[in-house]
Amino acid sequence: MAGSPLGHPAIEAHSSRASRWLRERRLRLALWIAVLEGIVVAVRGDISRWTVVVIAGLVLLVYMALRDRLHWDAGRQILWVVAASQVMALLVVILAFVVGAIALVLVVLFAIVALVYLFSDLRHT
Repeated sequence: MAGSPLGHPAIEAHSSRASRWLRERRLRLALWIAVLEGIVVAVRGDISRWTVVVIAGLVLLVYMALRDRLHWDAGRQILWVVAASQVMALLVVILAFVVGAIALVLVVLFAIVALVYLFSDLRHT
């Protein structure tokens, strides 16, 4: 919302009470949706990370196609919340991949160090 000259928030001309409520809470809503989606993906074994990637891509395409055409302000806010939550879920998937890759590299390094130690210890036994 834009501010008025007196420093008070101004009500936008084409916004409804619902759209203002959504706009004030859209980031929080998107975060909670992403958290819940992350929990569902982590708990259920039949939903893969690739499913999250595909859904996020499709939702982003829908968002880009509709954001300028949608004249209902509350609808635009809902569309933004859904798109933002999918991007956050996608970031969680990417982070999980990076953390998994780092863990794999650390395991490999540990195995190499262990092998070097064991082979160097052969001379002493």
